[in-house]
Amino acid sequence: MNAEDLLYPLKENLVVEHDADDPLMLRCLSSAISYAEGYQKKGPDYYLTHPMTESTKQAVIVLASFFYESRDGSTAGFFSDSPEAARQVWETVKLLLQGDKDVIL
Repeated sequence: MNAEDLLYPLKENLVVEHDADDPLMLRCLSSAISYAEGYQKKGPDYYLTHPMTESTKQAVIVLASFFYESRDGSTAGFFSDSPEAARQVWETVKLLLQGDKDVIL
């Protein structure tokens, strides 16, 4: 699964109907996928050749949405009123990714 496969679900989550930000959203998705692979100890580009669970897809969409809303480097957009909400995003993403995490012994 690549970033293009998740573009529509991301836009749906953000309630974005235009295509003007597609390149930015694809970068956000690529970063979120890379984060998921690293957090889950999968290795780079793992999800290009392996299926992504629904939990991981949701984590990637939530994280990419956060990246898009906070693209200026601050907690902007939806998160501007509550820095605690921004922290909660990261906790939610970690919980969603945890179930698919490879255990290294």
